[in-house]
Formats: sequence, structure tokens, C-alpha cells
Amino acid sequence: MQNPVKNGTEPAGVNPSKHDASQATDDKSDNLATQPYIRARSLTLSFHYAFQGVWYALRTQRNFRVHAIIMLVVVIAGLLLGISLDQWAVVAIVVGLVFQTELINTAVEAIVDRVSPEYHLLAKIAKDSSAAAVLVAAISAVVAGLLIFGPKILMLLKLR
Repeated sequence: MQNPVKNGTEPAGVNPSKHDASQATDDKSDNLATQPYIRARSLTLSFHYAFQGVWYALRTQRNFRVHAIIMLVVVIAGLLLGISLDQWAVVAIVVGLVFQTELINTAVEAIVDRVSPEYHLLAKIAKDSSAAAVLVAAISAVVAGLLIFGPKILMLLKLR
């Protein structure tokens, strides 16, 4: 497969403003289109960039917001139902896994859109596979949630 980006230029027919990274941020001083990539000079700056990624996903990715709302519901349910420390650990791991895969999916989609703005089967495979990773993580979280919360909810229903 030929790389659609040759010699650092956009492929023919691609509107560079469509991929302008400055549109991906609200902070006008952080115009990524005009600033070269540089390694973070400090640990604080590394965390700043990481939180920018989380904030970007929260603002732009519907499924990330859906997972965030579900996480809040799970945390409230865990507090109300008094799940154990071991169960909290499982919840934390699966919630982290879902968010991690959502963020990786967002990154994969952005990269694929950047290097292959036109339809290509390999771009589709990359995006679909990345989305499938999120699906697998979400299914794992649902299974863990059913195992943790299911018995507690059933006990509550039998008491009434």
C-alpha cells in the first residue's frame, strides 16, 4: 500500500484546513498546527498534555461521555450497595480499561483520518478493529458489573 502522505505534503485534493489541529483545541495559544511537536520538558507538562487528551475525548467523543456517565452510575451504585474493597478494585480496573481503549480508539481514528482522508479498506480495518477493542473492554466491564452488582441487586429485590 502506498502512503497517501508523500514528502510531508497532503495528498492531492485534501483540504489542509480540514486537518488543522488548532480546531481540536479551545486554547488559541496552543495552536498545534503552527507548533512543532516537542517532548514535554517536565513531568508536570507531560500530565498537562495527558489531561488535554482526556479533555479532548470528553468534549468530542460521544461514547467517551456515555462511558463517563455509566462510570458515575456504577460509583454511586457501589457506594449505595456497599461493595467490598476487592470489588472496588475490579470496578477500577475495568473502568480504567474501558477509558483506556476509548482514548486509544480516539487516537487511532485521528491518525487514520490524518493519513488516509479518503476511504481505504485498511483504514476501515484499523478503525473497526480499534472500535472492537472498546467493545470487548465494555463487554468485560458489563460482565464484571453483573458479577459484582447482580447478587446484591437480587438480594435487595428478594427483600421487598
